[in-house]
Amino acid sequence: MDAGRDLVRDFETCALPAGVFHHREHIHVAWTYLRQMDYSAAEKRMSESIRRFAEFHGATAKYHHTITLLWMRLVAAALQDDPGIEDFDRFAGAHPELLDAATPGMFYSPDLLRSDAARSGWVEPDIRALP
Repeated sequence: MDAGRDLVRDFETCALPAGVFHHREHIHVAWTYLRQMDYSAAEKRMSESIRRFAEFHGATAKYHHTITLLWMRLVAAALQDDPGIEDFDRFAGAHPELLDAATPGMFYSPDLLRSDAARSGWVEPDIRALP
């Protein structure tokens, strides 16, 4: 049984309880998508899947578009650095910034991330450019 495949399936079908889908699981799903399809398709699928999952669990207000795409871009950049890592735990260990809640603050000011514009659509970073 492939734990990553099960995670993606359970996430996409909303079979996964909201209380067990945290940041690490988001990053794992992003890593899986980006390894299976091109960036544009992975970004679209992640955005749609998170919105569906949030709606199913009555948490639509939690969706944040800029943060979703920020993490997708950071995972994609890390995959370019280490394309041969086949195990998510090894990948995450090689890129601890992907599991660090402070990472968005390297690129975005708190005020910009709290804005309605950032929540509902993509906004460019105001501190430094993304890799």
